[in-house]
This record gives sequence, structure tokens and C-alpha cells, in this order.
Amino acid sequence: MWPRGDSGPSTRQAAVIDVGSNSVRLVIYRLDGRAIWTVYNEKALAGLGRDLPTTGRLSPEGVEVALTAIRRFRALLDGWRAEDVTAAATAAVREAADGPAFLKRVREETGLVVRVLTGEEEARYAALGVIAGQPDAQGVVGDLGGSSLELVLLNGSGPEEGATLPLGPFALGAPRPLDLDRTRRVIESALAPHADRFATRHFHAVGGAWRNLALFHMELADYPLHVAHQYEMSRADALNVSRLVARQSRASLERMQGLSKKRIETLPYSAVVLEALIERLGVERVTISAFGVREGLLLEAMDPEVRNRDPLIEGCEALTATRGISSELGGALEAWLTPAFEKLTPVFGARDPVLLAAACRLADLGARLHPDHRADLAFEQVLRAPIAGMNHPERAFLASVAFARHTSAPNPPEAAAVARVINAERRQRARALGAAVRLGCDLSGRNPRLLESSSLTLQGERLKLTAAEGWEDMLLGEQTTKRAQMLASALKLKLELG
Repeated sequence: MWPRGDSGPSTRQAAVIDVGSNSVRLVIYRLDGRAIWTVYNEKALAGLGRDLPTTGRLSPEGVEVALTAIRRFRALLDGWRAEDVTAAATAAVREAADGPAFLKRVREETGLVVRVLTGEEEARYAALGVIAGQPDAQGVVGDLGGSSLELVLLNGSGPEEGATLPLGPFALGAPRPLDLDRTRRVIESALAPHADRFATRHFHAVGGAWRNLALFHMELADYPLHVAHQYEMSRADALNVSRLVARQSRASLERMQGLSKKRIETLPYSAVVLEALIERLGVERVTISAFGVREGLLLEAMDPEVRNRDPLIEGCEALTATRGISSELGGALEAWLTPAFEKLTPVFGARDPVLLAAACRLADLGARLHPDHRADLAFEQVLRAPIAGMNHPERAFLASVAFARHTSAPNPPEAAAVARVINAERRQRARALGAAVRLGCDLSGRNPRLLESSSLTLQGERLKLTAAEGWEDMLLGEQTTKRAQMLASALKLKLELG
């Protein structure tokens, strides 16, 4: 069974005030153990770093917008414990001659002490943020802010030393119209000393501008699942959308559906930077991470034991949790189903056991939903739930499992969309796993202890459901037989009861 803490996820709230070069943002999170949920998100596009390349100082207008926003954020957090609030500033405040004066005003007017991250810290926290959303991430993380680009290597066990480059849109010339040739030369010159070190096939893109490019690509591709986190683009797709945005006039960009009108001045610069990175670093795949510096700060603050848990399993457990009640059903189902499902040919490789564990934690998702609509509602919740630790095919798979857990209907809602994201073999496995969870819940009446009096195994071409001696009449009745037959059919096996 997947390891976790004995007392269930520890739950608390945390807030991060992020003073960036372009935006000033407050995000309030709910932390359920390792699971990170955004419950409130507000930003002001202050453009603090807009004048930095020409004056070396923060934008005067941006300072006033930022201070107004921070005063409001502080009021929203009135009554919070100091240890639950983190305030951090990045490149613009770090590099501006009047950065210290700005921070002094913030402290005097709000009482907040803002931590200024070094370039190395900013890169590291961006990488930790990617890990917060995808623990097994490898490759290179790129975090594009208004004034700087942070690059850091991920080696599978954590971030290595990173680099900070002056390649944010404001540093490159925004909000002036893009001079494509000149900008490309500046980017190439800045990247050249680092290209060999950060060469990678897999690039993790962090930052609002690149998320917006990904959402625009979804519009162009008519992609059915509008979830930015873990959205993947091939080299060709990422280059095409970057080149399209970089080479449009402002008027053309304003007419394009899917592009943020507030980012029109900086998006072309962001697109050129991504294009150059793909070409110079040899990138073959771009994955968008909705997690970044803020989530990296939260991850580092977690206890080591909590930090090492799986965010997908923790998120699924938290999604179904009943306040004040610690459910053991998910873990018991996982232990009961594993002996059978581990003998099946994997459909997600080494990820199959994690997905099984996550699916079992979703067993009670429909408990408080209307029985006539449980299957559809559970599907919709999982498909778009803000749970980290899964890519889009895994998300569609778990949503399909949640649907099959509550119904024998063959096709979930948005069946065509699911078919675009996962193949027929994975869809069939989702139906089987959903039927298996349903069998376990009905056999036991959702009592984890009763599962210990039975076993589910695969023996050749047979699915064998066995009850312990003396438990046959209580566990292998008509309802259980019906559910077991559905599972055997989904696995294309013969059922044997004993």
C-alpha cells in the first residue's frame, strides 16, 4: 500500500504575496498534507520593472499600483498568523536602485517584511514549484518573469544550481513594439554561455506568459481539456505557436481569441524567448507548470515526511475527505486490488501503481452527490480538479475510473474528448479499475475490515474472488456476484467464485 501518515493529511491555510516584475499577486492556499489547493487568487499588473532597463529604477506608476494592491492584500489577511503569510519579491525589486526604498514603504504602510529572493533562490524555488506539481520531473525548468529568466536543471532528485538571465520582456524592450531581429540577437548572446549546460529534451515552462501561450495553443488545436497545468506541446507545436505570436502586430494579437489582452505588450517577447530556448537547448517537449516560485516556497516549508508524499494520492484523498473523519477505505481498497492489478500489463508503465492508489482514494467521491448523477458529477470533478501530480492522460484516466466506479454505462460524459487524450486500451483499463473499486465497495459495504476477509486474484484467464472460511454467505451474495461479473467482463476474463 502507498505510504502515508497515520493521522491523515494535516490541513492548514497559507498565503503568499508575490511582488514580481510585472504583477503583484496574493494567493491563498489550502494545504492538505502534500496537496496544495488554490482557494483565492488576486493580482494587479503593476509593471514594477517596466522602466528598469532605461532608468535603473522601479516604475513610479507601478510602485503606486503595487502599494495599493499590497495594502489591500494585507487587509484581506487581517487576523492571520504571521507564520502563515509569506511575502517575497523577485528581479525588479532586487535590481532596482530604489528597491530598498520601496520595501521600506511597504513595511511602513502595511507592516509586511518582504523577502527579496536572489536570482539563485528564485531559480531554485521555481524548480521546487515544478516538483511540487510533478515530483518525478526531470529536464530544465525555465521561469519567465517580467524582468528575468531563471533556468535550473532537475536531476530526478531535486534542483541543481541555476542561472538568472536578463531575458524578461521588460529587460528586452517591452512595452515597445518588438524588434524581432534585434531581440533574437540579444537572446542568443545571453543564452550562448549557458546553452550546453542547460541542453535538454524536456523543458518545464513556468510563468503567466507561457501559460497564456499554451492556452492559445489549446484554442488553435481545439484541445478539449482546458487545464494549463501539465499541458504538453511537442517541439513543432511550441515553435509554431511561438512564431505565430511573435510575428503578429498588436492589432492582430488583440483580435486573437485565447490571448490575454493584458499581456499583449509582453507576449511577443515571451514567445521569442521560448522559441530561442527550444532551438538553442534542443528541446523536444514543453510541459507547462502552473506551479512556480510560490508553490516552491510552500513545498520547502513542509515537514520532510509530508514533502515526500505523493501529491496526486494526497489530493485525491483530500478531495473525498469528510471533515473530522479519517477514512481508511482508500488504502484498504488499494491493498485489496493490488494483487490482481499488478499482474495486468501496465498501461501507464511505472505510474500504474500510483494511479491505482489515487483511484482508490476517490472511491467515496460520489458519497454526498445525488445517486442519479453521481457518475457524471464525479467524472467532471476529477477531470478538472486542481490536483497536482498528474498529466492530462492520467487526469482523463482517473476521471473515467471515477465514472465507472458509479455506473456500468460504457461511455463517460465528453467521451470524444476523453478519446483524444487516452487510447482505447487505457479507456478499457479505466472501466475495469472503476468496476473493481465498485466491487470492493459493495462487497464490504465500505467497511475496510471486511475486505480483509476476502481476496481478488488473477490466475491465468480467470478472475478469482474468494471469501475466507465462514464468510462466503456474507460476502459472496447476489450483489457481489453481479459486480464481480462486470469486472471480469471488463478484463475479458472468466469469473470464479470460491
